[in-house]
Amino acid sequence: MNKLLDRFLHYVSFDTQSKPNVRHTPSTEGQTRLAQALRNELTELGFSDVTLSDKGCVMATLPGNVAWKVPVIGFISHLDTAPDFTAKHVNPQIVENYRGGDIALGNGDEILSPVMFPVLHQLLGHTIITTDGKTLLGSDDKSGIAEIITAMVRLKNSNIPHGPVRIAFTPDEEIGKGAQSFDIPAFGAQWAYTVDGGGVGELEFENFNAASATIKIVGNNVHPGSAKGVMVNALSLATRFHSQLPADETPEHTEGYEGFYHLTTIKGNVERAEMHYIIRDFDKTKFEARKKNIIDIAHVVGKGLHRDCYIEVTLDDHYYNMRDKVAQHPHIIALAQQAMKDCDIEPVMKPIRGGTDGAQLSFRGLPCPNIFTGGYNFHGKHEFVTLEGMEKAVSVIMRIAELTAKEAVKH
Repeated sequence: MNKLLDRFLHYVSFDTQSKPNVRHTPSTEGQTRLAQALRNELTELGFSDVTLSDKGCVMATLPGNVAWKVPVIGFISHLDTAPDFTAKHVNPQIVENYRGGDIALGNGDEILSPVMFPVLHQLLGHTIITTDGKTLLGSDDKSGIAEIITAMVRLKNSNIPHGPVRIAFTPDEEIGKGAQSFDIPAFGAQWAYTVDGGGVGELEFENFNAASATIKIVGNNVHPGSAKGVMVNALSLATRFHSQLPADETPEHTEGYEGFYHLTTIKGNVERAEMHYIIRDFDKTKFEARKKNIIDIAHVVGKGLHRDCYIEVTLDDHYYNMRDKVAQHPHIIALAQQAMKDCDIEPVMKPIRGGTDGAQLSFRGLPCPNIFTGGYNFHGKHEFVTLEGMEKAVSVIMRIAELTAKEAVKH
């Protein structure tokens, strides 16, 4: 069997779903188990400086094999899978030489259909790894881990010239916490790439500005038969609040550079209600305006409430658009573009409608654009990845390392 595929199938067997609102990092034990397994694997493979921090971050070095000085570069992927959908007992299906049409997921009624996911039309003849319809797959981002390690092993066993390469696998990316404890000085790279993108050719260096909003509403519950002038229904206030937001500025109505408000949970009763939103925009001014709008609506809906009833808003910024930071280092983007072209891949420059560890790391001084993994439909039961796409990611990683060494010898 293909070693790259072997690695990927092994890594997805670990349940590494991260858990929001947990104080410790990693947020789940499964991530620690995968981190320990990766540390052991990298040590057995003969890499240098293999470390596992108390925060669950694995780092290692592939030493350079050339006499001249080459900048230290890095590649980073994350250990955790998204909290959005279950990741217990992932049971991958391998569809070789895909011939088109629907792919049955497991024994149930779930299918992967080119009607819903037209990208499948472009993948005829490919080997497609899917879920069994009961879990997510974990391609985000275990395909990235498998690709980075496979690329390093192939470089190590080849005569391809390269400088020192640092690799790292981080916890809790999906809940925006992993990069906070990433030790940039210990990593020691001048720049890096997260291998955490989607379809083949994706190259991204701009992402959403991101915040969360928690709306707590305290009402007053009395018997509905004698409620006039006394009851304050927290659920009614919650629906009023939500109706004040622009209906067409939600994830299902936006694309490209358009921002949104996304209601992720709402729960409660007449007495108390709580709503959670995520707020996203590429433009910093519009991002700030969205947050202000949330507060303004709370004031409007809460106006005139009984003194014991209130609406409380908590806003938390998570990460910012890394474009301005990465754009200061255009050669990093150019290098990745050239590597893709050398591998017969047309680079697809697009904004990330989400975030990566690279956003936080870029703001902390490590410029870090994002390259593709070959995976699709992340965070749900329709997630899949192609073996060919993963192989292309391996080739691009190796080529970036080679080009970095070749560029260095010119100077």
